[in-house]
Amino acid sequence: MTPRLSTPFLLLAIVWTVSVSASPFQRAPSDQQILIQLERDWDEAFHHKDVAFLAKVLADEFRVTYADGSQGDKARELKLAAEFNQQIDSATMDEFTVKVYGDTAVVWFTEHLVGPSKGRQLAITLKFMDVFVMRDGRWQCVASQSTRVTEPTK
Repeated sequence: MTPRLSTPFLLLAIVWTVSVSASPFQRAPSDQQILIQLERDWDEAFHHKDVAFLAKVLADEFRVTYADGSQGDKARELKLAAEFNQQIDSATMDEFTVKVYGDTAVVWFTEHLVGPSKGRQLAITLKFMDVFVMRDGRWQCVASQSTRVTEPTK
C-alpha cells in the first residue's frame, strides 16, 4: 500500500517547489562585468559632460596618454569632459579583455566613433588600455592610454 500525503502537506510542497523554481538566484556581477560596465558608463559620462561621475571613477593620481601622444591628469580629463562639444553619431565599444590581479585590473577594448567633422562623416577607431585599482569597495582608474588605429594603406 502506498502512503498518501495529506492535502495540506501536498499543497505546501507544490507551492514551495513553484516558488523556488520561479525565483532564480541572482549572481553578483563579476569584476569583469563591473569593469566593462564602468568603461561604458565612463564613455557615456564623458560624452554627456557628467564631470561628477568621472571625478569618482578617476583616481587622484590618474595619468593618461592620449592617442596624439600628449599626456594629462585627472584635472585635464575633467576639463576636457566639461568642454566636450563634438557631435558623436555612434560610439561602439567592443573587443573587451579584462584581467584582474587581486586589487588591480587591466581593461583593453576597442571603440569605434562616427560623427561629422569639417563637413564630412568621420569614422575613428581607438584601442584603449585602462588600469584600475580597488579602493573603498569600488574600482578607480589610475592610468589610461589610447591609440588611434589607422586603416592599412593599399
